[in-house]
Amino acid sequence: MWRDAALVAGKDLRIELRSRVALNQVAPFAVLVLVLFAFALDPDRDVLVRAAAGLFWVAVLLSSLLAVQRSAALEANDGVADSQRLSSLDPAGIFLGKAAAVALQLAVLEVLLGVGVVVLYDVHLKGVLTLVATAVAATVGLAAAGTLYGVLAAGLRVRETLLPLLLLPVVAPVLIAATRASEAALTGLSLDVTPGDWLRLLAVFAVIYLAFGVVAYGALMEDS
Repeated sequence: MWRDAALVAGKDLRIELRSRVALNQVAPFAVLVLVLFAFALDPDRDVLVRAAAGLFWVAVLLSSLLAVQRSAALEANDGVADSQRLSSLDPAGIFLGKAAAVALQLAVLEVLLGVGVVVLYDVHLKGVLTLVATAVAATVGLAAAGTLYGVLAAGLRVRETLLPLLLLPVVAPVLIAATRASEAALTGLSLDVTPGDWLRLLAVFAVIYLAFGVVAYGALMEDS
């Protein structure tokens, strides 16, 4: 399983490096979202600083839709999905590999957006370890859920519009928990619920979707 996961992840990442879709489309889109928020809320800098965590994760979530759609599209072209079904690759390995490739792209994007938040919103980081833990848990959850729903929508003609409708309600808890967990680290505001509680929620979400993907991805591939 792990060998197959490494093969699939390497394949997806090599395709992205050669096509530069993430660099030329997803990253500029994410930065543009941050810039638009900065222009919209700039007259009230206090509101902008307080909302920095939420705006950051909204930008990540919207960008993750593009990354997941791109990952699913790679399997829809040139009969790749049919070839994978006929190959000896472990479906769990395929799932883990594709999720790992999406997670790595999102991690690089989050570093870029983090720099953008500090520069554009004049935010001072107050809890780097909390931010890193939040980013890891949220990224794994987004990548796992996105990969699952990506294969569900892959066989449909309207997958470009259906995927956001399927995925956004599911990852709403990730957006809420990640925002609340990183608020104190970005703004220094005291919270009624500690960041650790939100981190545990993110970890549970990530584990559930990873486990479900390992078990069910093969059946989902066949149905799609």
